[in-house]
Amino acid sequence: MAEQNTIPPGTLYMLVLKTLARVGPMHGYGIAQFIQETSEGVLEVEEGSLYPALQRMLLKGWVEADWRQTENNRRARYYTMTAEGRKTLRSEVQSFDKVTRAIAAIIHPAEA
Repeated sequence: MAEQNTIPPGTLYMLVLKTLARVGPMHGYGIAQFIQETSEGVLEVEEGSLYPALQRMLLKGWVEADWRQTENNRRARYYTMTAEGRKTLRSEVQSFDKVTRAIAAIIHPAEA
């Protein structure tokens, strides 16, 4: 059975926001490629997950979008993080770090 490298539940928003924070305005395909390349292929963002998530993020005010030309001279929607998105990113990263530490404490207990 082939291993699927999908984004863990509850982390897609954080990964998209962090990508926009690191790189700046990007189109959806670029966001997906950045996440996959940066994670060395471990994380794959499916179109069926990414674009609905970006739409929800627009509605929440975490990102803004405008139409631009890509480097291949195609029209694409570029996403930019808002101040509310930066605030959400900080909160999401803190929560993720807390949960990660708790899981690590269970998986790798301190030696007595």
